[in-house]
Amino acid sequence: MPYLYLTIAIVTEVVATSALKASAEFTKLFPSLIVIVGYGISFYFMTLVLRTIPIGITYAVWSGVGIVLVAVVGALLYRQVPDLPAIIGMGLIIIGVVVIHVFSKTISH
Repeated sequence: MPYLYLTIAIVTEVVATSALKASAEFTKLFPSLIVIVGYGISFYFMTLVLRTIPIGITYAVWSGVGIVLVAVVGALLYRQVPDLPAIIGMGLIIIGVVVIHVFSKTISH
């Protein structure tokens, strides 16, 4: 169940972060509400994850996967395509998340 909660936390964080640009510095109501509600849901589900997965691991996965997904959303919605160094960096983040899940003894496999 914690990975379902973590997935919900990541997806709602990505939605909230993606809505930040559309909120036009919180001057547009609907996108601003998406940001506030999305982060609220994300943080709530992260608290549920923290019952079973250590905070460092939870945050590493949440932020790492979120970074990559926000970059994908940015490329698709806002035409903000990352350059090669950015793509390589995000690839390294993904590798880091995989290393945590495959080799770390701080989480149960």
